[in-house]
Amino acid sequence: MASSTSLAKRLLLGRPFRSDRLQHTLLPKRIALPVFASDALSSVAYAPDEILLTLSIAGAGAFFYSPWITLAVAVVMVTVVASYRQNVHAYPSGGGDYEVATVNLGPRFGVAVASALLVDYILTVAVSVSAGVANLGSVVPFVAEHKIGIALAAIALLAALNLRGLRESGTAFAIPTYLFIVVILGMIITGLVRVYLLGQDLRAPSADIVIEAETQHLTSFAFVFLLLRTFSSGCAALTGVEAISNGVPAFKPPKSKNAATTLLLLGGIAITMLVGMIMLARATHLQYVEDPLLQIVGGPDNYVQKTVTAQLGETVFGSGSILLYVVGVVTALILFLAANTAFSGFPVLGSILAQDRYLPRQLHTRGDRLAFSNGIFFLAGAAMLLIVSFEAEVTRLIQLYIVGVFVSFTLSQAGMIRHWNRLLRTQRDPGARRRMFRSRGINTFGMALTGAVLIVVLVTKFLLGAWIAIVAMLVIYAGMLGIRKHYVRVAQELEPSEERPVLPSRNHAIVLVSKVHKPTLRAVAYARATRPDTLTAVTVNVDDKDTRAIQAEWERRQVPVPLTVVDSPYREITRPIIDFVKGVRRGSPRDVVTVFIPEYVVGRWWENLLHNQSALRIKTRLLFEPGVMVTSVPWQLRSSQDRDLDRLDRDLSRAPARGPRIRPDGVPATVAAAPPADPPEEPK
Repeated sequence: MASSTSLAKRLLLGRPFRSDRLQHTLLPKRIALPVFASDALSSVAYAPDEILLTLSIAGAGAFFYSPWITLAVAVVMVTVVASYRQNVHAYPSGGGDYEVATVNLGPRFGVAVASALLVDYILTVAVSVSAGVANLGSVVPFVAEHKIGIALAAIALLAALNLRGLRESGTAFAIPTYLFIVVILGMIITGLVRVYLLGQDLRAPSADIVIEAETQHLTSFAFVFLLLRTFSSGCAALTGVEAISNGVPAFKPPKSKNAATTLLLLGGIAITMLVGMIMLARATHLQYVEDPLLQIVGGPDNYVQKTVTAQLGETVFGSGSILLYVVGVVTALILFLAANTAFSGFPVLGSILAQDRYLPRQLHTRGDRLAFSNGIFFLAGAAMLLIVSFEAEVTRLIQLYIVGVFVSFTLSQAGMIRHWNRLLRTQRDPGARRRMFRSRGINTFGMALTGAVLIVVLVTKFLLGAWIAIVAMLVIYAGMLGIRKHYVRVAQELEPSEERPVLPSRNHAIVLVSKVHKPTLRAVAYARATRPDTLTAVTVNVDDKDTRAIQAEWERRQVPVPLTVVDSPYREITRPIIDFVKGVRRGSPRDVVTVFIPEYVVGRWWENLLHNQSALRIKTRLLFEPGVMVTSVPWQLRSSQDRDLDRLDRDLSRAPARGPRIRPDGVPATVAAAPPADPPEEPK
């Protein structure tokens, strides 16, 4: 009978997949587009907001520059898409920017890119979900009142969907993503046709409000700085593009071609929607400010500023229209699902880094549904922490955003330039060389443009919160180098030498005795069966009465092993045993000491708190003594017989492998062995 926990897990995640079903989780283009591109596509739901609210600092007249800012963002988007199409063809293994930088620029640059991407993926989840809550709150007031709780619930739901497996999560996200594309493009086309072809005067709900600039009489330098800050905020639309290069292995064959095609579709749709939203906002005189309470002059006291998408939906379809609610719901839904781009990319990148020994090896293992479960859990937890820390405020979170992604953009393009230079030195075919020159030119322009954008982002957003992201990248960078150094050091220590191992000269066995009971007698019998050179039982004299009782019972049972009593005037147990073991081994460096510790095997977690504490402390301390072997001799209590051993084996199998899954006697590790019977005592 399966446990209630196991049943709940199966209901949430489904039945486990066999490893040979991994090919069945690969994605066709129609499913890969919503899985990997939902982040970039959803940027039209918050990038226009960030462009307009930043311009509002200079007053309503600054909205004139919004189309030009959007055009500059579109140019960067075209460049990045063209550059990454070269990446997916050259490096289809799924390492993305990390692999490109590592192979061409060196491991340190690869780790820098990886740290930037990990931070960006976490922020992608936090920003997308917060923006989704904000858009849904524009049409459903209850959501706005409980935005933090709803954001946390959305992240938990996304994690559960991804834990079910990539194909199933992609199918779940395909319908809302395509519905969002249809609804937003339909709204844009309808609005522009009504304004420019039918000549209707459409005015947004905020068109008639009077805006007061936060800062009066901006100097020319300050205004240029404001335009650059607006451009850097609008570049949030580019996040998510790199996820496709990291997720190439998830595509169906031909992987590189399908990934490049999906990348092209992503760029075309995202640019069309972003430019269309800004054009419609200008045509309807929409206004969006950073601080409504301070910037709106003579407005109503209860004025609630709706998002740009919600205002455009109300303007085009009418207040109270069912289509307005459709716009609000699908926008919120796509923003929630946009976080799936990170849930698809972060675990894969984490697995690659773990395989290269830059992250803990637990991130490299797949779960029941062939998803990288540990990476999904880590990403969800980190994003939830950001949501709570920044109270799900998009404007506060957006300042931390896009620093990481442009670090990876720039270093990746620099790596691709070196990649093409290396190939050109050996390639002699004229046609192939022309293609390489063209690709190198695209990557060179991409590096120059993304590098310039990175400088703009750092200059304009550093004091607004970008420094937090930079500090996080530096911490992760140092942590990954430290993990790598640890794994390398351990591997070097464990590398066998060419010399043949020297056998120990003698084996001294010690059995620890706390009472004369069945576990102790089994430990004595097992120690005798190993036939050591010397064998003694040791008990610590903490209480004279108890010690005399142990000695009397030992003699009454005529145990054929000498019992040594170690005095402990300060009532310690661990230290006298350690000193005794050191004294036994001190005679010869080639001698070994084997300490046999009787332990109870219990079936309930709380029983562990009541037993084995002294044994655990002694065992932990002995593990640090060279030349000392520690052997646990288990005694199964009745409660252990009720333990679900199949479930225990499944739980242990998800941990990093520490040894063979087949026991030396050839029996599979999943088969529970019966406890060994007590060996008969030898006659005196």
